[in-house]
Amino acid sequence: MTTEPLRLAGALALSLGWLGLSFTMWRTHRNNTALDVKGADWLVVHASQTGSAEGLAKRSAELLATGGLAARAVCISALDRDRLASATRVLFIASTYGEGDAPDTAAQFAGRLMAAGLDLSHLHYAVLALGDRNYANYCGFGRALDAWLAQQGATRLFDRIDVDRGDAKALAEWQHHVGRLAGTDDAPDWDAPAYGNWRIVARTLENPGSAGAPLYRVALEPVGGALPEWEAGDLAQVSPPADPGHPREYSIASLPMEGRLELLVRLQRREDGSAGAASGWLCAQAAAADLVRLRLRAHERFRLGANAQRPLVAIGNGSGLAGLRGLLKARIAAGRMDNWLLFGERNQIHDFLLRDELQAWRDGGRLAHLDLAFSRDQAERRYVQDVLRDRADRLRDWVERGAAIYVCGSLQGMAGGVHEALQAILGAPRLEQLAAEGRYRRDVY
Repeated sequence: MTTEPLRLAGALALSLGWLGLSFTMWRTHRNNTALDVKGADWLVVHASQTGSAEGLAKRSAELLATGGLAARAVCISALDRDRLASATRVLFIASTYGEGDAPDTAAQFAGRLMAAGLDLSHLHYAVLALGDRNYANYCGFGRALDAWLAQQGATRLFDRIDVDRGDAKALAEWQHHVGRLAGTDDAPDWDAPAYGNWRIVARTLENPGSAGAPLYRVALEPVGGALPEWEAGDLAQVSPPADPGHPREYSIASLPMEGRLELLVRLQRREDGSAGAASGWLCAQAAAADLVRLRLRAHERFRLGANAQRPLVAIGNGSGLAGLRGLLKARIAAGRMDNWLLFGERNQIHDFLLRDELQAWRDGGRLAHLDLAFSRDQAERRYVQDVLRDRADRLRDWVERGAAIYVCGSLQGMAGGVHEALQAILGAPRLEQLAAEGRYRRDVY
């Protein structure tokens, strides 16, 4: 998967569709999380989509603890009316998803609590808002959360801090404020993992003649060091030389055992026709001798985890095949053959990505099923969600046998359509249950 901005694209309609899922997740984990927040002087609440806010919340709680304060990092899905009523000091770290929307974990909070009037005059708080200035509603959810808390009578400990795509200066300011709350000024800086030097060792156009934007398979190897470890589902951050302060994230399509890191990168174009800073660098501008600054980031919400022992239904489109390929490759290497891939693109003749590999997996029994949707190969557009509806009986059977469902690809169109199809086939309550169990996961952009 590729994004020019850091994985912030989407629509309000899809976020609203996830309110029910988030409610079930909150309800399922309520008793467990109650133990986590009991007795805490400070709550550090994270609303996270890909894990960045959660990681910052844990660091903030650890920093408060160095000053002898009882602090707990908790997901916003565990924060209900009663806990807000009893809390006195809360730090919020809030990502924004899509065009100013709340991330999945915060949909219940945004849809219910923020729509209600509460007396929070007892509460002292601060907000760290994570976002991307490329979008009109920059840090939209964090800003809305900050305004709502103030409207309910809560008192700011310090002004909201907005973070543009992981800006180090803004994060250092937040760390400084939290350190002062903890009574310490000498905590080490929260440095992100250092970028390493990599080189492109292979670059292949995967969709020659396509009506869509060019998509390249890019293979990289580290310079002067061993290949680092990562898991299927993880991400690579690339710092382009034309815009080094704003890294772009890509799903990793390969495993360490393959000896190199592979990405599927869609060449993006700006309105003036110029190439995107990162995709242009990776797809066209970087030569074999050029250094690519890259670092890895764990993406816990899209790793296999406990689902490694379940049948897998993988659904995606376009460059989303990168993340799904990593998951399927890991399962095949572990001897799991109960894999089902549903994949969509434009035209079979031009856009059947990784055709030889996928067909070999199917023919060799490593893919139990390979279902494809090429939307422009017939007069009536046909998408991956349409194929899913056609396979409704099979899907119900796989779910009853314990399957997990992973969705990767575009948020607009595909992910919303797939969600609606899953609801129609399984029923909304069943789909909510799968989400609460961690058996329905998505990585969409």
